[in-house]
Amino acid sequence: MNSRLSVAAVSAVSLVALMGGTRVATAQESDPAPKSCDGVRLTGELPAPAPGQAVSGQITIGPDCEPELGSVRRGPASDRPARTATTTTTAAATAAGHQLRGWNEMYDCCNIRMTGLYTASSWDTADGRVTTAGTTATQEWNREPWDAGWSLTSQTSKDDCATDCAEVNSEAHADFAYQGVFDPTGDWYDNTHHSYVQLTADGTASCRFDVELRHTFVGWNWRYGCE
Repeated sequence: MNSRLSVAAVSAVSLVALMGGTRVATAQESDPAPKSCDGVRLTGELPAPAPGQAVSGQITIGPDCEPELGSVRRGPASDRPARTATTTTTAAATAAGHQLRGWNEMYDCCNIRMTGLYTASSWDTADGRVTTAGTTATQEWNREPWDAGWSLTSQTSKDDCATDCAEVNSEAHADFAYQGVFDPTGDWYDNTHHSYVQLTADGTASCRFDVELRHTFVGWNWRYGCE
């Protein structure tokens, strides 16, 4: 697969890679704490795969605190964990309709999922229109055994149209805060996830994801995709 990497400095370091999808990572001011890294905003955009297929991407915070861009992966859809949002039960979720699930997850260096935002979309089409559509969003986060860890602080979701639409644009947002063994103050870590889905009348779709991290740690990795 052809790839292209460009590097530019605009009051920060920006990395852009085109490998069948787009991922943008912007590193901000540095942090002197060992292995703890500065805040970062990561963006990924993927074309929705054909039915029964999945497409995903990953970005890892490297040893120098710079985001390392992974290639886009394609393959058969897998059984996602139960925490993944299930398709809406509205009229849009019919056997003859279209369905799409997305995931937007942040993992630590020990492969533990810290925070995640999940969407599930269903839509029907007829005569060049989206007749009915709906997207549901769910959130998951990791807790520590002593009643600490990550917690959900806010969440929103909306569709710009639900019936007789030229296209449907859905978005979901979730903000998570951390207070626990790695930061008892609760002021250091904060993950904000954003997911966007566009559903079209020809049955195709696209997925876009963002995550904003107040601080990161070497080995953290962001995983996103849709199927």
